[in-house]
Order: sequence, then structure tokens, then C-alpha cells
Amino acid sequence: MNSFIVSLFIIGLVTFSMAWMPFVSKKLKVSYSVFYMAAGILLYWLFPDYLPNPLPQENESAVLHLTELIVIISLMGAGLKIRRTFSLKNWSLPLRLVFVAMLLGIVIATLLGYFMLGLNLAASLLLAAAIAPTDPVLASDVQVSAPNEKKDPETKFALTAEAGINDGLAFPFTWLAITVASISAGSDDTLWSWFSYHFVYQIVVGLVLGFLLGKAVGYLLFTFSKKYKFLEKLDGFVALSMTLFVYGFTELLHGYGFIAVFICALALRSYEKDHEYHESMHSFTDQIERIFVVLLLMLFGGAISLGVLENLSWNMVFYVLLFLLVIRPVVGYLSLQGAAISNREKITISFFGIRGLGSIFYLAFAFHEAEFDNKDELWSMVSLMVALSILIHGLTASMAMKKIGD
Repeated sequence: MNSFIVSLFIIGLVTFSMAWMPFVSKKLKVSYSVFYMAAGILLYWLFPDYLPNPLPQENESAVLHLTELIVIISLMGAGLKIRRTFSLKNWSLPLRLVFVAMLLGIVIATLLGYFMLGLNLAASLLLAAAIAPTDPVLASDVQVSAPNEKKDPETKFALTAEAGINDGLAFPFTWLAITVASISAGSDDTLWSWFSYHFVYQIVVGLVLGFLLGKAVGYLLFTFSKKYKFLEKLDGFVALSMTLFVYGFTELLHGYGFIAVFICALALRSYEKDHEYHESMHSFTDQIERIFVVLLLMLFGGAISLGVLENLSWNMVFYVLLFLLVIRPVVGYLSLQGAAISNREKITISFFGIRGLGSIFYLAFAFHEAEFDNKDELWSMVSLMVALSILIHGLTASMAMKKIGD
């Protein structure tokens, strides 16, 4: 049997099913991520010889670039959905989650990795940096809806904006782990070079370029086009083109492309907020994102079926459960103290710290940049974290959003 033809058949079938899956998911009150991960597990259990090798440790380059692509598309989609104008007051909830909850989570996860699991400092930092950010890819059930929806619930806004911001701001801590690993291997890297370049320079470049490019594209699409009618008829794929351009341009200037893409989307969104073209751009990115999500979830399920979790110990399982069910909810809840939302909303926001494909990207990126100990164990723990997040959050998101009226 031709494995390429089999792969084409399966890709066509599962992406075709995605046209109806959001409706089915809404009816069953279960995230479609659960179904596709389970389908991947089943297919690779039945036909492992006819499908592509899904194990991330054996395909790190492919995993790196596929997850990189889906994350930047998701960041653009998330930014285009947010109607709220940026200010410290308007954005206080996601900023609390990023600068308090995420940072506390990184510190606690690093300490637990070092003292409880016996990992070295570099591996502990990398594990913490990979699992700390929430994911914009698999969190559609708890995010704000289409761009022109008037309602912008606090809970969904907080989770959408948090996922958009922290996928970029976790990058310096991945680089910190890489720097520590390089220093341990005898390189000339220093913590000062990490701070000045990876923490300050790259964040600033990402913020500035994202804002300027977003404003420039917004002017071109919504202001300049009024003077020149031939620019008015535009297709939604412009959002994807802009995503790739902004990300690539920022990375060429050594800034954080994740930050730039999200900020660009927010800056663009600030132009004529009720214009129907925002809906068109978001719709296109959403469709592309869903195709990638289906395929990557199938591969992820396949990796589970073929043994990506086989290096786990009971201590590692406990670490993952502790972070997912205790540490994130507690630090999230603490970060929201004093916020002008109900206690139920605080609990919901704190609980839905969804981990996903962004965590896999950070791990693959770090392994591409430096040598780390316990690579197989790190793959197993991060994969378990993502799988449990898909199951736990995927089975509870719809019910939780309904209970708080979102």
C-alpha cells in the first residue's frame, strides 16, 4: 500500500470533517481537539506502517517549523478577534496573568523540576518555559468569538489576550534555558548577554515592529484604499500574507516574531473596528488554522500511540498533574486578586490555562539551539501536559463558559 496515498486520503477525510466539527463539538459540549487526538491515537495504533513518523524526538526540525507556523497563524487570529482598545485598565486581567501568574509559574516549575525531578538547571528552566505559556491554538472554546461580535466577555477576553501575549513573552525564558545549557557546555555566553539581547532588545523590536507594521497595513487597507478604489476589493488571505511577512521581517531583524504578529493584529484591529473586512481576514486565518490543528492533533495522537510518553516516571506524572491542576490555578487566582470580576470568573480564568502546541514548539526550538540532558523525558512530560490539557479543558470548557454566562 502506498503510504503517500494513504496519507492524502486521511488528510482529505479529516480536514473535510472539520467543516462540521465545530457544530458537532458545540452540540456535544466537547472540544474537537479531543476527537482528533483520539482519532490520531486510533489510526496510528491500527496503521503505523502506512503513516508518517509522528514522534517529535525523531522529527525535531519538522515539528519545530509546523508548530511555529500554526502558532503565528493563531496569534494573528487571536489579535484580530479582540475589539478592546489597549490600556493598562482595559487590559489589566491578561497583564496580571502574564506578569504575575506566568512568571510565578516559571519560578515554581523550575524549582520543582530541579529539586523534585532531579533535572539540571538548564533542563528545569526549559521545562518551565515550555509549559508556562497558555496556548492560542487549542483554546478556541474559551476565547472571544468573531471580530464583529459586540459582546466581549471578561473571561474570554482575559484568556484570549493572555494566550496572545505570553506566547511571545515566554521566549526569553526559553533562551535563558538555552544560555544556561551553553554556559554549562563551556561557551562564552553570559547572563548579561541573555538579558540585554534576548530579554530587552528582542522584546522591544517585536513590540515596535508589530505596532508600526500593523498601523501601516491598517492605513493601507482602510484609509489609503478609500482614495484608490482598486484597493477596496481584498481577500481574506491578506491576513495570512501579513502574518508571514511580519513574522519573517521581525525575525530577520532578530526581534520576537510571536510578539510582533500579535501586536500587529491588535494595531490593525484598531482601524475601523466594525468594518466587515476584519471578519473576512479572521475567517480566512481561522480556516487555515483549523486545517493545521487537525493535522497536528492527529500527529500528536500518533506520537502518543507510538510511545512518546514511555519515558515517564510517577514523579514526572505527579509534576505534570501538580502544575496543571494546582500551580496554574493557584498562581492564576492569586494574580487576579483585586480585579473587578466575580470570584467565579477568577476561578474559571485561573483553571483554563490551556497548554498546547506552543509548548511543543518551545521544546523543539530549544533542542535545535543547544544540547540538553533528559531530552526524551522532557518530550514525555510536555506531551503528557498537552494531552491532559486537551482532555481536561476540552471536556469542561463548554460547560464552564455556559455557567458564567459567556
